[in-house]
Amino acid sequence: MCSSKLKNLTQENISQINGRPVLQPKSNQVPTLDRRNSLKKSPPKPLNPIASKIPSPRPISLISPPLSPNTKSLRKPAGSCKELLRSSSTKSKPVISPENSDGGYKEVMPMVIVQKQPGSIAAARREEVAMKQEERKKKISHYGRIKSVKSNEKNLNVEHEKKKRCSFITTSSDPIYVAYHDKEWGVPVHDDNLLFELLVLTGAQVGSDWTSVLKRRNTFREAFSGFEAELVADFNEKKIQSIVNDYGINLSQVLAVVDNAKQILKVKRDLGSFNKYIWGFMKHKPVTTKYTSCQKIPVKTSKSETISKDMVRRGFRFVDPTVIHLLMQAAGLTNDHLITCPRHLECTAMAAL
Repeated sequence: MCSSKLKNLTQENISQINGRPVLQPKSNQVPTLDRRNSLKKSPPKPLNPIASKIPSPRPISLISPPLSPNTKSLRKPAGSCKELLRSSSTKSKPVISPENSDGGYKEVMPMVIVQKQPGSIAAARREEVAMKQEERKKKISHYGRIKSVKSNEKNLNVEHEKKKRCSFITTSSDPIYVAYHDKEWGVPVHDDNLLFELLVLTGAQVGSDWTSVLKRRNTFREAFSGFEAELVADFNEKKIQSIVNDYGINLSQVLAVVDNAKQILKVKRDLGSFNKYIWGFMKHKPVTTKYTSCQKIPVKTSKSETISKDMVRRGFRFVDPTVIHLLMQAAGLTNDHLITCPRHLECTAMAAL
């Protein structure tokens, strides 16, 4: 009995693969179709017999169905900006489409226009551009437009070229020296007291410079009584020593000024005035030079050497050819302004009067 059952089991588990008998486990055997159908789980029976008769709801689709051209659009017409802001701020509600042919309903989401918030990147960019435009307007209102600025610069350059002084006048020159160049240097002088003053100042310039001498000009005027030769010629030793102590002028220079005042009085007695004596060497006409560079202006000329020799012969002191040439330039006996300097033409016009 047992042997027959074992035989049956072995026969059931043996299968033919490629013509060879193979023992197959029971778990690997595929059940037959009838057995597979019987293994399917049947749905549980509802507790309420009425609920089984109600049809199950259809799934809701979030995608709106395509609309035909005849159907009306569900979108509302665009309104004002305030309405758009209100619509964007309010919470959107789903819209239910009309009933389909199969009896179901589909949910349609309306189109919502999103408004940029003030804190967004685009708003920040707009604010930055607006600030730059305001700064540009302020610059334009303060400095003027670019074209006007360029035109003003051109006008300033033209005026600078027109007012191009002699090259020894620079941007670092002292204002008192610039004023002397613009108003006195090269202007013809015919006053005896002023000629005497210029003779003293040019003599004091030896070992110094024009700026330092011009700054002490009033000191010299007070010390030498306004350069009136009659008063200066009468200075005694006490007066001379007080000038040295009170005004700080060198003793040799004070003595030279007193001696020159005495010689001027002699010239006045012989020729009538110191003006006639000086201008007589020029035949009462100034010399107008045409120098283009200050390096070409000489420190002395043959005319200054002639005048210097005659003055030394008469007893004048501190009247070497270099000092006399400075006197000729300062008193307008020679017009040594550069031809590029506007004072050249002005002094020439004054000499023609």
